[in-house]
Amino acid sequence: MSMVSEALSADGSQSCASARKLVRADEKPANWFISEQLVSYPDALETMRTRARAIADGEAGEAIWLVEHPPLYTAGTSARAEDLLAPDRFPVFEAGRGGQFTYHGPGQRVVYVMLDLRERGRDVRCLVSGLENWVIDTLAAFNIKGEKRDGRIGVWVKRPDKGPLVEDKIAAIGVRVSRWASFHGISLNISPDLGHYSGIVPCGITQHGVTSFEDLGQLVSMPEVDSALQSQFERHFGPVRLASTL
Repeated sequence: MSMVSEALSADGSQSCASARKLVRADEKPANWFISEQLVSYPDALETMRTRARAIADGEAGEAIWLVEHPPLYTAGTSARAEDLLAPDRFPVFEAGRGGQFTYHGPGQRVVYVMLDLRERGRDVRCLVSGLENWVIDTLAAFNIKGEKRDGRIGVWVKRPDKGPLVEDKIAAIGVRVSRWASFHGISLNISPDLGHYSGIVPCGITQHGVTSFEDLGQLVSMPEVDSALQSQFERHFGPVRLASTL
């Protein structure tokens, strides 16, 4: 079992020698599924755990699951009680992933990545780096320049409009790997209520803020972002197959 958190060093997260190791040699497509309705977090967590077990047992194929959640906070394994600033504001759930507190809610695209790493290089750090690169290239499709940062997993955007050294986080990444099957994944801010982040210290980081497509002046629909996510996933991880059910 392995859990990767926001505290993973940048040197480690960028240690993937070849991005091609994330593509299956057999090019077997991952199932790509989008939930149209809000998904409760406990249901999502149980679905991910069940699917990851089945993948590890060789009883199910890989799956990429795109969801939105009702407003809630999740606590990773490194979450500190003092970073939950408004404990009664929204439901709080233990996530079981690495990392600290984060927010999920409408207008945020959460992508759960259930992959068989036995077929993708057996390298968790390479997976995290690949997820960051996937998000960065997705943002580039909308003329948003996302960047990695030393010592901070996730994707960051410079904010010269706020000051010369200001930058905000637009995507969080946290994964768990059990028996070489991954679950959890990324959360990308499209048009969430950024005020909801005020109830936590996001990912335990106080010196930087959060942003979104909307906050950056990019008014795009969720399907437009989903389309870019799919095309860039195929560039970095290989083909997908659209699925009607998970």
